[in-house]
Amino acid sequence: MFGLISLMSLLTLQEIFNVDREFSPSPGKPVILIGGAGLDLIGRLESDLHPGTSNPAKIRTSFGGVARNIAENLSRLGQQAILVTAVGEDYNGERLINQADEAGIDTSYILKTDQHPTGSYLGVVNPAGVLQFALDDINATRMLTPKYIRSLWQVFKEASLVVVDANLPEKTLQTIFSQAQKAQIPVCADPTSTSLAQRLLPFLSQLHMVSPNSGEAGILCGQVFENNQAEDALEAAKCLVGQGVDIVLITLAEFGVVYATSETSGYIPAVRTNIVDPTGAGDALNATVIYSLLNSIPLDDAVRLGVTAASLTLRHRGTVVTNLSLELLYDQLVI
Repeated sequence: MFGLISLMSLLTLQEIFNVDREFSPSPGKPVILIGGAGLDLIGRLESDLHPGTSNPAKIRTSFGGVARNIAENLSRLGQQAILVTAVGEDYNGERLINQADEAGIDTSYILKTDQHPTGSYLGVVNPAGVLQFALDDINATRMLTPKYIRSLWQVFKEASLVVVDANLPEKTLQTIFSQAQKAQIPVCADPTSTSLAQRLLPFLSQLHMVSPNSGEAGILCGQVFENNQAEDALEAAKCLVGQGVDIVLITLAEFGVVYATSETSGYIPAVRTNIVDPTGAGDALNATVIYSLLNSIPLDDAVRLGVTAASLTLRHRGTVVTNLSLELLYDQLVI
């Protein structure tokens, strides 16, 4: 899914960010993660899928959600992370908050609601570890209203940057971008899915980083890309940079990763690895690159670390590698 790095620039992430906007890395300040959180139920088939009957599989559960996953990865890397999400007033909601606390995430701003259950995600992957289909119920995020986001003004003022996923309603996203602009902190975004990616369209010119897959990139660029071709993805990345995004990472599943900024672009070819569970690999990549942003790690090293984190997650039976650390990433570094 992810592979060896072959980058053509030794620019630091700070230098890249200074191309269009002033950005001062502040690793001592927390990152705000706003978006989905819930329970993941993942089934890995032991053979081909046969509809209309029970299929033998290995099934596991863990807590997930894009914003939550990035928050946990950041926390395990040693970065303060504040999770802003909503859960139901139910057993899974309590368990999710307790697990986040144990992982070192600041859960002070997680809303509890009796109007929706705690979010859930059902994924089915084939014996090779490739996702076949998925279902999600993340309606609790509707409780993250513009009014609630405005009540977090002091949290924004004291943060280093904001990360959002596209589970959020458009009016809520608008309030987040407005508040981040007033607080003079950058916003990074994950489009989350092809059905949700269009919610980010009004905000592309305000994004510092976006990390779609090829399908989501097509939605954001208004084009259709087939077979995860690197050439098409590179054009999409340049398209997004042309619309004002500072850093674009496009993941191409087993074909690798394409990246672009206004100064440079490149393709990272894939290296085959044994995929145990694909869930959360992209979130690990994003979290590690964001961590690198805050610590002024050179771009090539930052992406190598991100790819390493993704590769470790692919080989892990769960959403987040629980012993993730900078030391582990350097020890396992993809060269």
